[in-house]
Amino acid sequence: MTRFSRITGTGSFLPPRRLTNADLVAELASQGVETSDDWIVERTGIHARHFAAPDVSSSDLAFEAAKHALAAAGRSPQDIDLIIVATSTPDMVFPSTACLLQHKLAQIDEAAAGIAGAPAFDVQAVCSGFIYALTVADAMIRAGSATRALVVGAEVFSRILDFKDRTTCVLFGDGAGAVVLEASNQPGILATDIHADGKHAGILCVPGHVRGGEVLGDPVLKMDGQAVFKLAVGLLEGAARAALNKAGLQDSDIDWLIPHQANIRIIQSTAKKLKLPMDKVVLTVHNHGNTSAASIPLALDEAVRSGQVKPGQTLMLEGVGGGFTWGAVLLKL
Repeated sequence: MTRFSRITGTGSFLPPRRLTNADLVAELASQGVETSDDWIVERTGIHARHFAAPDVSSSDLAFEAAKHALAAAGRSPQDIDLIIVATSTPDMVFPSTACLLQHKLAQIDEAAAGIAGAPAFDVQAVCSGFIYALTVADAMIRAGSATRALVVGAEVFSRILDFKDRTTCVLFGDGAGAVVLEASNQPGILATDIHADGKHAGILCVPGHVRGGEVLGDPVLKMDGQAVFKLAVGLLEGAARAALNKAGLQDSDIDWLIPHQANIRIIQSTAKKLKLPMDKVVLTVHNHGNTSAASIPLALDEAVRSGQVKPGQTLMLEGVGGGFTWGAVLLKL
């Protein structure tokens, strides 16, 4: 019997602190940085974002999102035999955020301790991270290496922003999204397509690192917005079409496009290339900003819980991020 994987539960979590554009503009003005709500909305479509408290880490956000996904799937931590966390803002250099999440889940109650021993690791592909993580989990389940996986995207991007650079600091937010992916005899993940090209590393990066106990280089986000835009639209279309071809489907078979929530202009351009009207695109960028690896699972969970996305529908998830990385996952919910 052919073995497939299906999403059986979704979950998400946003830090309580919500900053509207007006809030952020006021904070930036106090530091001598000028911008405006109109400027931000016109260029990005973003109206608000959430920032984590100083003592809250990616694993904390992942823990909350994971609990919601497990509850939605009707599963407990001990049912999980694989944990993959996509993040570019890990709690520490090592161990992985996934291992820290595993320990937090194991402490829920005595039975939850059974999650200990399951493999747990991080995937670092920036804004494409959740697409990469879902692809890996699907492959492991199909191969019989896992039966029930917890796949999470979690970020605290507010920690790596330069609040003197108005072209980047207004774009990002913090949050986490998660799914439970289970083995099934019915197709769920229909096709995946992931890529990377390191020659574009310089257009979106955090060029700092630790050596000898000191931070070397510049440990805040740097981005060439125009270059990212030009690359992103074409790459996203290519990955989406590759996934459709692998599954033997066409643009018209997509019920919902759930893209990485980076910028409304990129999303609109990608939808147009795929001949999809915007009323078939799940949008959360206006409320969340760009939450990197968390953005796709956050958008998926919001759409599922609101009833916008329904069981049996065909979804195209796609993302592009620093690396340069990009990819798509075509699935039936």
